[in-house]
Amino acid sequence: MDELLEILQNLHPDVDFEECDTLIDDGILDSFDIVSLIAEISDTFDVVIGAENIIPENFNSAQALYDLIERLEEE
Repeated sequence: MDELLEILQNLHPDVDFEECDTLIDDGILDSFDIVSLIAEISDTFDVVIGAENIIPENFNSAQALYDLIERLEEE
């Protein structure tokens, strides 16, 4: 989780990613951020986030994103 939080903080240092659960709903993360995140997560965690997983529910919070990474690592 710490690695993910570091990636997110590099995108938006002003956001409390441990508390915020409306990253997409509130427009904190935009489409460019999502593309950047997917690339960073792929490199860091060695997982592939397919198009079917690019939904707001998976990107609305750091915890949701981390849960997605864990699911993908298990596959």
